[in-house]
Amino acid sequence: MLTYFIADLHLTQEREDITDCFLSFLRNEAPKAEKLYILGDFFEFWVGDDDDDKFVLDIAAQLKVLSANGTDLFFIVGNRDFLLGKKYAKKAGMTLLPDIQVIDLYGTKAVIMHGDSLCTNDLEYMKFRKKSRSWWWQTIVRCLPLSTRKNMARKYRAKVAMRPENHKPQEIMDVTPIEVVKTLEQYNSQLMIHGHTHRPDVHQLSANGKDAQRIVLGDWYEQGSYLKVTENGFELLNQTFE
Repeated sequence: MLTYFIADLHLTQEREDITDCFLSFLRNEAPKAEKLYILGDFFEFWVGDDDDDKFVLDIAAQLKVLSANGTDLFFIVGNRDFLLGKKYAKKAGMTLLPDIQVIDLYGTKAVIMHGDSLCTNDLEYMKFRKKSRSWWWQTIVRCLPLSTRKNMARKYRAKVAMRPENHKPQEIMDVTPIEVVKTLEQYNSQLMIHGHTHRPDVHQLSANGKDAQRIVLGDWYEQGSYLKVTENGFELLNQTFE
């Protein structure tokens, strides 16, 4: 038995190398797994499930093939694609999960999530996150014309691109350690898997008075990155761009 976890692909038409790497992963690796978990920021941005762009529809079709062939697909939204909903998930053959989900991973109780909610020192983002996840804000945005939403997304991406990568200190951009422990203890778990920070690693810590682990998934900006989990353990693996 085999399970894969991926996050932070930031799929967009402008990055054909990332898309090609992901589609190769879907063809060659993903069919081996009984489950594939996508932990957010799968797309660079998401303007709504009514987006009729060929790119996003093609991605859904490829995911649907994987699902139809026996791999269960699960999706947790990230900070870029939090508007992705049930309509698109159905097209892609995916099951939407809440922001934080507890799963049985071959006998180990694991907490899985995108990871942005752990970055509590980033007060500016946490304020935006609270607003953007509210039902009223999302209702207003979804009522805007599709063209308006796409234009808003383009402007936001341009604004973000102008910022230097180190515009915020590392301790703000990374997770807050006490929040990690708090979350593990809330769900009585010793294992957490998340993305968001783009810092792939395996961290050892203590929670619930016992040893615990936090596995961070890598992004796909320079190479494919995924976590492989079997009954015998786990590996953080990379896939080079062709």
